[in-house]
Amino acid sequence: MFQDVERSARLWLDSKNGAVDFSFEWYCETRDVFQVRLERMTKNLFQQAKIEESVAYILVAIIGEIGNNSFDHNLGNWPDVPGIFFSFDVSDAGKISVVLADRGQGVWNTLRRVKPELQSDGEALNVAFTEKISGRAPENRGNGLKFVRNMVQANKMKLTFFSGRAKIEVNHDMVISESKEETRGIMAILEA
Repeated sequence: MFQDVERSARLWLDSKNGAVDFSFEWYCETRDVFQVRLERMTKNLFQQAKIEESVAYILVAIIGEIGNNSFDHNLGNWPDVPGIFFSFDVSDAGKISVVLADRGQGVWNTLRRVKPELQSDGEALNVAFTEKISGRAPENRGNGLKFVRNMVQANKMKLTFFSGRAKIEVNHDMVISESKEETRGIMAILEA
């Protein structure tokens, strides 16, 4: 089932503006819709997943950070469709898989407003996951994706995060590589 969700996210990202399905259950047009679905997922984790409560809360914090970033960094600047794709699956074995995606500006476009010397999507992902920097300067922010990286690594999870022509894979290591296909905005796949 999860491969279908991942494929659905990719189709949602790649569809033309007029072909985007706004009625399906995984589309969160606004932050409040995302928050309600995140709360629903939290309840589902406690009922179905076989993970420790502390890890469940860390998982929710990671998902909340990535999802909220989509709204924070694209506010008033969505290229076409506002909102995010958000879906999760709990397997019979208690494994959790989450997909988040947005059709926003992407990491490089967001960060080069405050760090114009960035030369590529990969460089932007490296900075986003390792430095204290925010595309919302002069606000004193910028720890979110470093927090995500640290929590994924500390809790033996796996995150694959796509933006533009790059992807970052975080588990025990952090590896940045060129992506086979360009990602409009971002797509994050979290496995725990």
